[in-house]
Amino acid sequence: HGQTISQPFIVAAMTQLLELEGDEIALEIGTGSGYQAAILGVLAGGLVTVERIPALAREAARALARCGMRNVQVVVADGSTGVPMRAIFDRIVVTAAAPAVPEALLGQLADPGILVCPVGDRHLQELHVIRREGGRDHRSTTLPCRFVPLVGDGGWVREEMV
Repeated sequence: HGQTISQPFIVAAMTQLLELEGDEIALEIGTGSGYQAAILGVLAGGLVTVERIPALAREAARALARCGMRNVQVVVADGSTGVPMRAIFDRIVVTAAAPAVPEALLGQLADPGILVCPVGDRHLQELHVIRREGGRDHRSTTLPCRFVPLVGDGGWVREEMV
């Protein structure tokens, strides 16, 4: 499917940046194999994970079910535009690079809440962390990284990827 799996170090770093305590409802954009979804499912109270490629979503859903992950829901959609079925999430992690943090995802971030997203050009990004507290967003950047592009209306359009 032309996708990659993130290095375990990056998965760990992104997960740690979410500061999960066990009762949060989280959103993951970019299910892929379901590896990070399984980790988040153990650490969060519940997880909705969104994958745009139906075959990957099916494979991940089967793998997560085999692992007994009952609190993880796999959805096929353009995750760059958010998830209409649930308005607000305590934690949001994006596992594909965007030119900017998608506004639709910011609109679904709870207060208080944390969003982690790789932002940059198609070749090199930095992890952006947005901590929302008291109606204000506090933005910081952390690690340099390299992810596949976030394809969709809130990310890269196909013409920009050529």
